Amino acid sequence: MTDAKEHRQAQAGAWASVLVNLVLTVGKGAIGILAGSRALVADAIHSAADLAGSVAVIVGLMVARKPPDRDHPYGHGKAELISSFIVAGLLAAAGLDVAAGAVGALFRPAEQPRASAAWAAAVAVVIKEVMFQYNYRLGRRLRSRSLMASAMDHRSDVFSSLAALVGILMARAGAAWGMPWMLHMDAVASLVVALLILKMGYEVATDAVHVLMDRVVEGEAIKPYESVILSVPGVEHIDELRVRDHGRYVVIDAKISVDAHMSVAEGHGIAAEVKERLITRQPRVLDVLVHVNPCYPDEEEGGR
Repeated sequence: MTDAKEHRQAQAGAWASVLVNLVLTVGKGAIGILAGSRALVADAIHSAADLAGSVAVIVGLMVARKPPDRDHPYGHGKAELISSFIVAGLLAAAGLDVAAGAVGALFRPAEQPRASAAWAAAVAVVIKEVMFQYNYRLGRRLRSRSLMASAMDHRSDVFSSLAALVGILMARAGAAWGMPWMLHMDAVASLVVALLILKMGYEVATDAVHVLMDRVVEGEAIKPYESVILSVPGVEHIDELRVRDHGRYVVIDAKISVDAHMSVAEGHGIAAEVKERLITRQPRVLDVLVHVNPCYPDEEEGGR
């Protein structure tokens, strides 16, 4: 798949999130106010934060697509992390606002939410789960951090809408059963929604920080790169291999050993082949730096 096609698919996913979040923000907010459901209004605030985050994702994707230049030789892929931080910040702000409103509502007289609030929350659960699956699979295929962050937003909305739905149903049940204390379950549900929003914001920010700090790929994830290097004729073994995660792509620093008796030109040729194979066979690889060390096979065998 070409980079242009991947970019178009990523943009399509981001714009779909914008449209869905816009509809859900307006719909849940209006129904929540008219139906008297604090939990549904809190869920609408969550969707509003997602809407702003989806716009940030689109901007991040546009900047990340810019090719490497003199000041940014490794490209602009980390621009997507800015989108992730914006999403995390909006989630944190929304979570704190909802939590403050929920706590205050617990100390005021509660009213029974209307049935329309429950229906709106149920529809939101279905829509958001569909959007999560779409963005998550697209983000994994395109290796897009911002799309993955957007997918996590959709998943958090699934849980928040579920919490709102449970709270609304319990409040209505309390009114029907003559149990006034259960009317406060709508406010309790909005507090649960706030905690879910804050948790998701923390997870999005933490993941972005790891990439920003040049987290290295480890464990099973590094084996495909090792296999490509060892497939190059003349590579005796790998002395050191670091695969730095830059979001949509990785940058590799490799130290390999070659026969100490071959010429400099031959060693350089092997290093060039290692770089070419890594870039052509591993689509995430943006650049490779190969350092060549001398290997003395006779001395190694004698020392065994």
